[in-house]
Amino acid sequence: MRKVNVRDVEELTWTSPQGKFRSSGRQISEALGRKPRSTDLNERHPFDVELARIPAGAAACPYHSHSAQWEFYHIISGRGIVRHAHGTAEVEPGDAFLFKPGEAHAISNGGVDDLVLFVVADNPIGESYHYPDSKKWSVPLPERRLIRSEPLDYFDGEE
Repeated sequence: MRKVNVRDVEELTWTSPQGKFRSSGRQISEALGRKPRSTDLNERHPFDVELARIPAGAAACPYHSHSAQWEFYHIISGRGIVRHAHGTAEVEPGDAFLFKPGEAHAISNGGVDDLVLFVVADNPIGESYHYPDSKKWSVPLPERRLIRSEPLDYFDGEE
């Protein structure tokens, strides 16, 4: 059995160039040995678990959908706003929700305290993403590339 304590997992933080998108995450699955780029399912793991933290006034990432990936969210603390195909929904501690492949979504912090949540995603090989607002696609293998008719930066058209 592999075991880690979340408090001992390094928190990785990232910010977009203009600061609209900011979040931190503790990559729990990777701390347990998951190798994200592996195609060996024993190394890749069937799911990915992250403890995410979104600061007040920030969004975790642009509005997007996945071609094959499912994502499950569980709010631990703070308050947020989830954008989805039919509008927005407020979320609070204890709320859990799911997005299946093809369902566009984004989550932002609508409160004054950090929004803390668990994100659990399966790990389909050959995944791609669509960003409806900026009309671009991401094909992450072998490296992250966003395309319209030529490669684009991840935040192109988002801020």
